[in-house]
Amino acid sequence: MYQDLLLATDGSDAADRATDHAIELASGLDATLHVLSVSEDGPQAGNKEDKLRSDPESEAETAAERARDAASQNGVEVTADIRHGVPQEQVVDFAETNPTDMIIVGTAGRSGLDHLISGSVAEEIVRNAPVPVLTVRERP
Repeated sequence: MYQDLLLATDGSDAADRATDHAIELASGLDATLHVLSVSEDGPQAGNKEDKLRSDPESEAETAAERARDAASQNGVEVTADIRHGVPQEQVVDFAETNPTDMIIVGTAGRSGLDHLISGSVAEEIVRNAPVPVLTVRERP
């Protein structure tokens, strides 16, 4: 049933926790893990908390490489892809246009005013995804 898992990663702590879960799940299911990282464009790109980020392309590549390498080291069949655009839109589009049985994504678990101002990439993915979505919180 779950043979193609999509991991959305941006290299954050929440994404790293999601990566660990995705690798364990893919290994247990003997599934292929498709890693996707998005070089951010659009309205949320300028709202990042870390204003020192200067090269979104390089950050996306690094995040995808780290997840791909971790999966390979654990014997998981893995692919990696970099896209450009609004992350939640690109993740949903990937799931709609490629074999995908489940999306795995990290979430910082923000609430209240912070959530209202910044929105949630994970929440948008859950709302629009054509397949089940597993969200993994940054902290237990």
